[in-house]
Amino acid sequence: MAKSIIGIVSSSKADKTIVVTVQTRKTHPLYRKQYTVSSKFMAHDEKNEAQNGDKVEIVETRPISARKHFKLNRIIEKPNLREDSLKVIKTDETNHVASKSKHVETDADTKETAK
Repeated sequence: MAKSIIGIVSSSKADKTIVVTVQTRKTHPLYRKQYTVSSKFMAHDEKNEAQNGDKVEIVETRPISARKHFKLNRIIEKPNLREDSLKVIKTDETNHVASKSKHVETDADTKETAK
């Protein structure tokens, strides 16, 4: 049976390749303190459908390249907000504020002309 791992996509810049970060909690044998260990796996994404922040399941497969030994099985969950959408919202807000300030200036100009 092939090993399956669930993690979060940390990079999808390469063509047909994603980097999945998996975080596991371990306990120190002597001090009994828990700590987090993260591992990165490169996985084959044939359709380039996974994006940064997606929670995915990857499955072990034959070696595809020197560092790719996994392939994307399914996308479990997509994040509510992505970094790309935040950039769009920020630019919209700045445009909205700029249009308001122009509107205020035109009101002030009309009041001065009315006097």
